[in-house]
This record gives sequence, structure tokens and C-alpha cells, in this order.
Amino acid sequence: MKFIKRSRPDQLLKSRYEEPLNGVANLFDVALVFIVALLLTLMSTFQVLDFFNPDSDITVMKKVNDQWQIITKKGKEIKVKKVTNHKIGGNEGFRLGTAYQLKNGRIVYIPEEKINEID
Repeated sequence: MKFIKRSRPDQLLKSRYEEPLNGVANLFDVALVFIVALLLTLMSTFQVLDFFNPDSDITVMKKVNDQWQIITKKGKEIKVKKVTNHKIGGNEGFRLGTAYQLKNGRIVYIPEEKINEID
């Protein structure tokens, strides 16, 4: 009993002089673990980990400031192409025919020669 009675006032004195910000360090550690877990979850959800795999082939379309970009990755090579409104071939070519979509969803292509025969 003598030992318990003596040590109790010592414990009270120690608790008075403890640093009040000791618990903040633990909160910082917990926040770091949470951030890392959140990053890994987001990376796996959006399948960003495939970008780091050297054997994967990926094609992604992205819109930046009303302009579309196509990002392609083949092996370790990554290419970014900007999509424009310009026609390929510089407006050269001719009309081949007309395509119609039916009510059931099918698309029918009629060549230009057949359209001229019907008219």
C-alpha cells in the first residue's frame, strides 16, 4: 500500500506537465494513411495503374477547353493527338451514297448510283 500511495501523486504531477499537442502527431499519421489509401483507391477505380504497365495498350479520349484529345499508349510509347474540325484529305473526294436509320435501329446504306436510278 505504501508504494501505491506514493506513486499516485507522482502520476498526477506528470499528467499536469504533459505536452498538449502530443495527440496531434498521431492525427497526422492517421491522415497520411487515409490519403495514401484514397489515392490507391482512386487509381484502381479509374484504372490509371494500366498506364504504368509496360505491356498494356490504352486509348483515352479527353476534353480540354472544348478541344478533344486522343491519348494512345502502346508499350512504353505515349502519343497525344488533338482532334480538329478539319476534314481529312483537304476537302477532296465525292459523295458515295446516303445512309438511313430505320425505326428498328438498323442502318441501310444506298449507293449514289441506286439513288439516281430511283429518281
